[in-house]
Amino acid sequence: MICRVVEREIPKYKNRWFETLTVECEGERYILYLAGISKWIKVDEIVELIPKSKPKEIRGVKTFLFEDYELYKFYDGEKIKIWPYWVKEMDLPRYSPFGEEIYRYRIRAREAVFESDFEAIAELEQFHYASEKEKVAIWRCEKCGEIVEANTKPKCPKCGEDLTIAEIKGSTPASRFLVLELLNREEYEPKFLAYVRVDPPIPLMHRRLPDGTIERNVREKVFPKEWFYPVYSPELLMKKMFRELKKKFSKRIARHKLWETASIKALDISNTACSRIARVVVHPDYRSDGIGVTAVKLALEWIEERRVPEMRKKKHLVETIAQMARFNPFFEKVGFKYVWDTASGRPVLYYPLSEEARKCLQMFFESDKYAKMHEGKLCISRYGKVEELRKPIVLKNVTKVFENRLDLSSVSEEIRFLLSAFGVKSRIIQRCVIRNASFEIKPKEVVAVIGASGAGKTTLLRLIYNAVSGKEKPTSGEIEIERCKISALIPQEIEPDFGDDSIIEHIYKKCGNIYVAVEILNKCGLSDAVLYRAKFRELSTGQKERAKLASLLAEKPSLILIDEFASHLDSLTAMRVAKKFGEFVRSAGITAVIVTHRKEVIEAMGVDKIIYVGYGIAKVYDSIRMQR
Repeated sequence: MICRVVEREIPKYKNRWFETLTVECEGERYILYLAGISKWIKVDEIVELIPKSKPKEIRGVKTFLFEDYELYKFYDGEKIKIWPYWVKEMDLPRYSPFGEEIYRYRIRAREAVFESDFEAIAELEQFHYASEKEKVAIWRCEKCGEIVEANTKPKCPKCGEDLTIAEIKGSTPASRFLVLELLNREEYEPKFLAYVRVDPPIPLMHRRLPDGTIERNVREKVFPKEWFYPVYSPELLMKKMFRELKKKFSKRIARHKLWETASIKALDISNTACSRIARVVVHPDYRSDGIGVTAVKLALEWIEERRVPEMRKKKHLVETIAQMARFNPFFEKVGFKYVWDTASGRPVLYYPLSEEARKCLQMFFESDKYAKMHEGKLCISRYGKVEELRKPIVLKNVTKVFENRLDLSSVSEEIRFLLSAFGVKSRIIQRCVIRNASFEIKPKEVVAVIGASGAGKTTLLRLIYNAVSGKEKPTSGEIEIERCKISALIPQEIEPDFGDDSIIEHIYKKCGNIYVAVEILNKCGLSDAVLYRAKFRELSTGQKERAKLASLLAEKPSLILIDEFASHLDSLTAMRVAKKFGEFVRSAGITAVIVTHRKEVIEAMGVDKIIYVGYGIAKVYDSIRMQR
């Protein structure tokens, strides 16, 4: 059914999750229920309505509910699907270094259209802006009209009613959001893993050159000007009104009050061939597992297919402007290319959606003298390689016997009577923890040590650790190991001292490079800027464990020894951390010996060798496959 739009109803505050369009076809009028779309459709615009079921009669008007129809609009002779909202489900498997699947995510990506979606977005935002002073959302009372800034859903301070979320921090009426839901989650896992906010491009862009000079309007020198205009810019349309409102309200509330005037007009005007990924927020527990990369890839599909946000011109290009891109490479992993810094010093990256855009970027990298130097790369791993072990660690007939003298002279008469009833008298107790162990650990191997409690796992680590310094030797036998830089974590014995430093300060002092410090924390599953500034004592038990791993890596050791790896992490988090840790030490050339009792950690880390310790015996397998 080819129809003409005769009316659009955009509720002033609940616009994101309930709107209506009235269309006319052959003299018959229909009301369409939808969300977040009608503001991009103009009155008198021609659309195609495809019913999925018969319309309902509501107040005497034929009405299609949310699931009852598909809707398409036309631009430049092409048909664009605009309803139902975009959705895609996908599996995201994660593999060990041996190519075996460890676990997988089942993810649904879809446009945020419900009130609960935006409440979840506000909750995710707090992982970046957790502060008593920083408020991430604007809420409105539907009863009395009161507007409140808050992080979580508040009560109206005037009438006590629940407030309705009206705006997310930093967004505009032109913003559209993609949310990622975790479908196969455990009860303790979050429903929403991430969100992406997509906006039209910024109105103007100038470039800061390495010598500090500013090159104006640089974007139009590389790409066609019409790709960026006309752009959404209510401030330019209503500068005077905006200045007046800012005298009375905060900037965010002032922008919110402009909705009915400047925003609607700007939405009707905006029509660009470029989109901007303005925000990517991933739940902290999942940031080091590639969810950010997945979120951006899905957003690119959404942008290209639905021409988000305006749904008009074909999209040639996606831009992002983010200082964070200097420290985290997930945009580059997707295929974004770094081009330049803005006049304010923020890096700009582009992703081409069309052949025309690819050619423009290629020409820029071939002709621009500064682009030739960086070749589109911004965030490069700076950790590098450690000074690798040159020779294997070799144990030859190693035996370790512990000797204790049992003396009852210092205990009370009652206790001595009790113990003697069981035949416990003064004696010398000798216990052989490790007997005639002979094996080798090759340079750059990742080795797991497993066994029952008290079987000798920690003793084996101590022997290796002390063999480097020569402090303690086995009872008999020999350990051949070169003098090397060694880091160890043996709880209650050898642990890093964080003192009163923040986590980022502690890591930075050890490695001497802020980029390396962030890289290490990210790899250890602490990819949260809020945690960077936290002190060690403020962390949870599981976060403390990850911080200790980061501290060891910051020392850039040739050999790393860890007792009870991931013992305080839940199963899923332990697998994520183990997978990233294993990848990291391998890429750096670190030899690692890890004590753990958890099968999922061994599989996720993809160890090269397993050493079973128990009853004095050390039995060695060359790989996890031999264990099976």
